[in-house]
Amino acid sequence: MTHRYACFIALMGLLLKFTDFAAVLLLAAVITGLIWLYDAKFSRPKRSAGEAEPVVVDMARAFFPVIVVVFLIRSFWVEPFKIPSGSMKPTLLVGDFILVNKYTYGIRIPVINKKVIDVNPVRRGDVVVFRYPIDPSVDYIKRVVGVPGDKVVYRGKRLTINGEAVAVQGSGFYTDSEINYMRLPTFNEKLGEKNHQMMIVPAQPPVILADVRQFAHRENCEYNDDGFSCTVPAGQYFMMGDNRDHSADSRYWGFVPDDHIKGRAFLVWMNFGDLKRIGNGIE
Repeated sequence: MTHRYACFIALMGLLLKFTDFAAVLLLAAVITGLIWLYDAKFSRPKRSAGEAEPVVVDMARAFFPVIVVVFLIRSFWVEPFKIPSGSMKPTLLVGDFILVNKYTYGIRIPVINKKVIDVNPVRRGDVVVFRYPIDPSVDYIKRVVGVPGDKVVYRGKRLTINGEAVAVQGSGFYTDSEINYMRLPTFNEKLGEKNHQMMIVPAQPPVILADVRQFAHRENCEYNDDGFSCTVPAGQYFMMGDNRDHSADSRYWGFVPDDHIKGRAFLVWMNFGDLKRIGNGIE
């Protein structure tokens, strides 16, 4: 029995490497539910007293309610993610396990991610998880810098939104162990009503022009050696990392469509390398 359960879990893990997790959960719920239902309606009444229940039915009966609960929680309430890179330093660190609120912006149909009920608009300054426009099977996390209709300008390492400079104040330094323990200046930046920290590498240009891709609505952007300006199209968002000079974000691969948004990050619930980060809210 233990061996069969281990095989089932291994198969789920294999599927996850090639499929969206929500789709895997939905498929697993349908399969286990149908097996359980078929057995209850047709097979169980024919079994003689004391006859053992088939292993596959036992597994389906055990897994079905668990899978359904996990699917509902991840689809409509909260979903966990792990931070894989330093693009959101100093706000989020590599190894942070975070929770993402799935209903902040609205109720979406799982798997196809179609919004059916609006709740709150996506706001400047929100830290959001979204499907990477270049490869929707990959999840990214960045900060919302521009919402539909905004003109985002980033020149000389400073942001301007709709002609108004974003408030910035020096806050200290961050020693980055990933780049030879370089001591980098940090700043308090205010986007909308959100205050957060960001950091830069003074010697690096505001955008590396050779890394800018062709992307949808590329004509809305203008680039030069000092930075860029982009007007955000309807139904799209402009994202940037808080680690401004080590972040692959909208300045390089373009805008994020609304139907790619998965939710707003709000809490660090675990970091095995730094337990002091547990419980930190995400601003």
